[in-house]
Amino acid sequence: MFSHVMVGTNDLTKSKAFYDKLMATLGVGPSVIDGHRMFYMTPKGVFCVSEPIDGAPACHANGGTIGFAADSPEQAKAWHDAGVEAGGVSIEDPPGVREGSVGKMYLAYLRDPDGNKLCALHRM
Repeated sequence: MFSHVMVGTNDLTKSKAFYDKLMATLGVGPSVIDGHRMFYMTPKGVFCVSEPIDGAPACHANGGTIGFAADSPEQAKAWHDAGVEAGGVSIEDPPGVREGSVGKMYLAYLRDPDGNKLCALHRM
């Protein structure tokens, strides 16, 4: 359904250091930089980080979350730990199994250095 997801940044260099480390835990990257943007390309889709082209500061979406698929709970936990180590902030409950209407999932939540809400998810 989606071809790509893009978030904004106010510091492309800082974002590259953060996302290269984070995406490596999922077997993706490093990013390809194209001027004011960077791309993580996979056969299933593309994740992009961009400095805003309108010159206004980047800001995060209130209520928005970008979810990354993890192959296992261990991979989701490694993703979370790499994100915190690279300057992200752990949010919500600690990484772990949660049960909801769609079954059991292992979830791990972070905010990137620009405040974007991210999640690694593994469906149990």
